[in-house]
Amino acid sequence: MNETHDPNANGPTPPPHAEPPPASPPPSAPPPGTSEQNQWGMFAHLASLVGLIIPLGNIVGPLVVWLIKKDEMAFVDDQGKEALNFNITVGLIGLALFLLTIITFGIGAILTAPLGVVLAIAWIAFTIIAAIKANEGQSYRYPFTLRLVK
Repeated sequence: MNETHDPNANGPTPPPHAEPPPASPPPSAPPPGTSEQNQWGMFAHLASLVGLIIPLGNIVGPLVVWLIKKDEMAFVDDQGKEALNFNITVGLIGLALFLLTIITFGIGAILTAPLGVVLAIAWIAFTIIAAIKANEGQSYRYPFTLRLVK
């Protein structure tokens, strides 16, 4: 018994070269933005490195970038505030370590000096990470940061 199969018996068949439906963008894709916004977001973070040369430059640098570009670019507004908040937090922690050293007549330096070194290394590392993420168009959130500027 040789049966022939009719291809139209079960309905129409799809064309041989049908294109799949368009894929949705991956969920981790950066928000749409221009490279200029990304660069200014990166500058907001990197401006804090001025603090290595000028006292309080780690606060003044991000503050200047944020004040200049906050009304023009929403991404820079967000990242400028984040950089400013982080550097204010680091400054407050540094001030607390300094005061603890003074209050204990220098004996507290046994504790505060190593903590200050760890703070400085973490500050530089997190600043570089944030600058890279901002340049990629991703909003970066520093850990352990007081959100004072909203």
